Amino acid sequence: MLRFADRVAVITGASRGIGLAVARRLVAEGASVVITGRDEDALRAAVASLGEERASGVAGKADDAEHRAAAIGHAVERFGGIDHLVNNAGVNPVWGPLIDMDLEAARKIFEVNVVAALEWTKAAAAAGRLRSVVNMASIAGTSASPNIAFYGISKAALVNLTMQLADELAPAVRVNALAPAVVKTRLSKALYEGREDRVVRAYPMARLGEPDDVAGPAAFLLSEDAAWVTGQTLLVDGGASIRQAG
Repeated sequence: MLRFADRVAVITGASRGIGLAVARRLVAEGASVVITGRDEDALRAAVASLGEERASGVAGKADDAEHRAAAIGHAVERFGGIDHLVNNAGVNPVWGPLIDMDLEAARKIFEVNVVAALEWTKAAAAAGRLRSVVNMASIAGTSASPNIAFYGISKAALVNLTMQLADELAPAVRVNALAPAVVKTRLSKALYEGREDRVVRAYPMARLGEPDDVAGPAAFLLSEDAAWVTGQTLLVDGGASIRQAG
């Protein structure tokens, strides 16, 4: 089923991991994609894996205004416009107690994880035909998150940003978020590496997430199958949240 035939998606932070899995899913369902990332070599390899006829990459940092303009402009020039946006780029450069955190690191996290998502959405909407946005939040934004506290704070803010944008951009544009638990990516290695057997005990599904576990829900929220869904945050967590609640 080609839910995204003749559609164009921009996906930030998509040279690997969840972003690349989302790009792969959208291409498989008919979309053309522009993906972004900081590592030019990884981005080039990702584009090759997706197929250069339907995929293109623009290297740069998510919080850089010139990069953002270049990526949006490239999507319009190469594929004719932007129908869908996935704000997947995120950072968490610190580990440890919030009270000891360097405030410059806090500002960087907020700029990339929250402000940049707003700026990408503004730029994509200004391109003229945007239909749907998915923001990549986190289960860390729903409760206390030891050692990654400010990352969780930024993701909680992203959830609220999702609601605000959904209200302001409706009915033309739907805006939703996903909140994954631990997915096996480079960003999350510190949360499970060397102790995965213990970590998975918190998950009723008895395993950690894989990037493809997030790609399917992302495709749903972007698609017309979710035509009456906006302003929502869907937990993609292997059931971890139900044990927290219990």
